[in-house]
Amino acid sequence: MKKIVVIGGGAGGLELVTKLGNRLGKKKLAHITLIDRNTSHLWKPLLHEIAVGTMDEGVDAVSYRGHAINNHFYFRVGTLIDIDRNKKQVVLAPMQDDDGIEFLPSTRIDYDYLVIALGSTSNDFNTPGIKENCIFLDSATQAHKFRNKMLNQLLRIQRLPSRDNEVRIAIVGGGATGVELSAELHHAVADIHNYGFDEVTNSQLKVTLVEAGARILPALPERISASAHSELTKLNVDVKLNTMITSASAEGLYTKEGNLIPADLMVWAAGIKIPDFVGNIAGLETNKINQLHVNEFLQTTRDETIFAIGDCAQFISADGSRVPPRAQSAHQMASICYKNLRAMLNNSPLTPYVYTDHGSLVNLASYSTVGSLMGNLGKGSLFIEGKLARLVYISLYRMHQVAIYGFLKTGLVMFAGRINRWLRPRLKLH
Repeated sequence: MKKIVVIGGGAGGLELVTKLGNRLGKKKLAHITLIDRNTSHLWKPLLHEIAVGTMDEGVDAVSYRGHAINNHFYFRVGTLIDIDRNKKQVVLAPMQDDDGIEFLPSTRIDYDYLVIALGSTSNDFNTPGIKENCIFLDSATQAHKFRNKMLNQLLRIQRLPSRDNEVRIAIVGGGATGVELSAELHHAVADIHNYGFDEVTNSQLKVTLVEAGARILPALPERISASAHSELTKLNVDVKLNTMITSASAEGLYTKEGNLIPADLMVWAAGIKIPDFVGNIAGLETNKINQLHVNEFLQTTRDETIFAIGDCAQFISADGSRVPPRAQSAHQMASICYKNLRAMLNNSPLTPYVYTDHGSLVNLASYSTVGSLMGNLGKGSLFIEGKLARLVYISLYRMHQVAIYGFLKTGLVMFAGRINRWLRPRLKLH
């Protein structure tokens, strides 16, 4: 029985192992293993909601072990540190407890086919002081850290009310994460007033969004960028364009011109990269941000038994453009990778990957959603905003849930979510 190992349980990785488990693992046609350093899955585009407390990860997280049992694959918790291509083994780091005591030595797991779906992390570009003073919203742990620090600042205002009391939050990066977090913060503070923080008002929240380029959302059409900028301005978000951050300290962020942007909380959401160890792993070809070069079938260029999907894969389309690191890219890659793994097991021709841009949406909390839809709409794209855009944005997450749960269970999850919104507070305050 062939062994298929998938490293990383993000959007693409989890969808892939779910399909492989139900189609191959269930029939004993292959042995499927998922490896991830965490024990549960969260859809990364929702981390900004967890950071401000408008989403409870305890409800929405997917347990890898429970999901593996229900979908006929195996789960191993662990951190990849190397790949032995000669022996066809992945090498996992030793595991330590909270006290730093090793309880499990380095482990090797055999594979016949390997899929790397590690995702990405924030790229600080080695800017001085960023790692020490900024929070990166790359994981639920970091989202929790931001939420706890924000609640502490709001508690300070509640206990020591003063006309001059403010919570100053600076967000670097005018991409989707920075824009969505800026809007979600105002939504959360408007709600938190009803949970015992009666001294806290939106006027005391000072959010600064810093973008090095000439406009926010630079990867999206200019009309979407302008609409999002207008919405943020209505929320009193101070959007600073053409502003390069050169360093950070406990007092705030320093610009190229030497000005200080004072902040109590700082978030870095400018650029992505793949973990550094991937840049030198197993002699595979990578680029300057450690993405693995893949061919038209999503196989790494130096080993046809190793695939890469999602953010950690550099795929160059026929027109020379690079596939963007988006959830829709990971979803499409997972589908093609599944077909090609089955084809390799059956010695059948492989299917080339062709990226289809279905558009982009930016969620501005309950205030608005803006974006464009592309695909089977004729020429050009359709600009949408307001309630329709919000509905389509939510449907993207529902499509991900359908991919891992199926239609029936997704319907039940949605029904349970409705009940939870009635039973639970609207904000998670712990």
